Amino acid sequence: EQKKLYNQTVEKTLAKISISPKGNHYGEILTLLTKLKQICNHPALVLKEKTISNDFIQRSSKLERLDEILTEVIEAGDRALLFTQFTEWGNLLKSYFEKKWGFDIPFLHGGCSKSVRQAMIDRFQEDPRGPQLFLLKLKAGGIGLNLTRANHVFHVDRWWNPAVENQATDRAYRIGQEKSVIVHKFITSNSIEEKIDQM
Repeated sequence: EQKKLYNQTVEKTLAKISISPKGNHYGEILTLLTKLKQICNHPALVLKEKTISNDFIQRSSKLERLDEILTEVIEAGDRALLFTQFTEWGNLLKSYFEKKWGFDIPFLHGGCSKSVRQAMIDRFQEDPRGPQLFLLKLKAGGIGLNLTRANHVFHVDRWWNPAVENQATDRAYRIGQEKSVIVHKFITSNSIEEKIDQM
């Protein structure tokens, strides 16, 4: 489904660009790149699905791999930060993993108030029984946070600028970090994500 949707989106958009006025090309190309990055995460993003279907995990190879690694993280008693650039994807991941594991997963994004944001951070950092996973929107969680309870950092989708990703990763590399931090960067092969990584 992912591969078919990816190819259809490329063909449809390139055909549209070929007949549109030149002034519209950049906007349409940017929209295409964003859609392709979303398809690499999960078809539900582009199809605007808001709920988790029974076959949700099988529809994304990236989600299947993320699920495998996170299962090991949870079983080991480790804690992880998961960064994404898409709020909708963060909401879907939150719903899916909360249903799977039966515990609350905080999701810090631009719509969170200052007090809610601080409560999430304190719970993750200070509470021994706090959440093992912390979802963050890349731009909202990339600056000014100290999240040293995490010893895994996941970049579920790739940003254009590696410095932005590195800044987000640094949330776990703060004074007080006593464990080795493992960074996982997810790249869908033969896709725009692989091209971004090569650039």
